[in-house]
Amino acid sequence: MKTEKEKMIDGEHFLAGDATLVKDRRRAKNLLHRLNITEYRVTKKAREIIAELIPNSGKNLYIEPPFFCDYGYNIFCGENVYFNVNCVVLDGAKVSIGSNVLLGPGVQLYTAAHPLDAEARKTVEFSNPITIGNDCWIGGNAIICPGITIGNGCVIGAGSVVTKNIPDNSLAVGNPAKVIKKLNL
Repeated sequence: MKTEKEKMIDGEHFLAGDATLVKDRRRAKNLLHRLNITEYRVTKKAREIIAELIPNSGKNLYIEPPFFCDYGYNIFCGENVYFNVNCVVLDGAKVSIGSNVLLGPGVQLYTAAHPLDAEARKTVEFSNPITIGNDCWIGGNAIICPGITIGNGCVIGAGSVVTKNIPDNSLAVGNPAKVIKKLNL
């Protein structure tokens, strides 16, 4: 039988109040407190905290505090990834971010979702993974919804809400985000 953590990572309904998940979130919050309050500036110690919080990252992961996430261990970053201030990553499911990706201020990546049925919503939730390809720029205050894949070389306009997959080399803007131009890279 699967643990609640395994169910969460596999995108199945899970109990968020499970003791292991509560412990994992508490660990992340303690690290975030150190990053966002105690250190705040990007120092050697802040980089050590980031490496502990997000162990699945390539070289040159740069996070401008404050930063927020649920677990940290479900965030997988390539090389040269930059999070500007106030980014939020609800990482119940895997969040895969390619190399050379820029995330503007206030970008929010949501893997978390809830059942539409009111009774089920009282006890369980689920998560769907997010994938962002290489060489992307996600504009400030953009929201990426659960289960979304953004292809390589994309630009997502500031304030956009991405509810559908975006193909490679696309400029997508709006709410909901729509591809308005193919980019020649």
